[in-house]
Amino acid sequence: FIVVVAVNSTLLTINAGDYIFYTDWAWTSFVVFSISQSTMLAVGAIYYMLFTGVPGTATYCATIMTIYTWVAKGAWFALGYPMDFVTVPIWIPSAMLLDLTYWATRRNKHAAIIIGGTLIGLSLPMFNMMNLLLIRDPLEIAFKYPRPTLPPYMTPIEPQVGKFYNSPVALGSGAGAVLTVPIAALGAKLNT
Repeated sequence: FIVVVAVNSTLLTINAGDYIFYTDWAWTSFVVFSISQSTMLAVGAIYYMLFTGVPGTATYCATIMTIYTWVAKGAWFALGYPMDFVTVPIWIPSAMLLDLTYWATRRNKHAAIIIGGTLIGLSLPMFNMMNLLLIRDPLEIAFKYPRPTLPPYMTPIEPQVGKFYNSPVALGSGAGAVLTVPIAALGAKLNT
């Protein structure tokens, strides 16, 4: 079960968007990181806490992600980049707040979700802002150590002209949007 928690928490956090701060785009990714990581840390940790009933699960998830990021940092260092090219995000204190909330409210799942989730959302951006203030000048790093690829949020999206209109997803979403109002009105009329 420990392996399942470790693997799933890692996948959830990585797929939530940026899970690591590269110095050259650190402040550009800060907002994306704050929203995605606070959400996924809360969602993943609360899911496992409610499944296991163990208050320390959030801190465990955050520790796994911290170790994972240190490994990535080491990989970039091995490629010749400076040690502060990758900044390891601060997950653990926010996760501890969630665990503390779950423990203090006597394992009340609603309190964990509302209070603990709010504490993560408020604290995680603050901890990481202080973290990013301690790194070297991002512009100096960007010009001195260019990365081989751009981060996803800097990659231009090619316009897909004409392709979307033939998509069954587009057809379904358009039909759903058009039909929602008359169906809702019909439902309201039948209830009266």
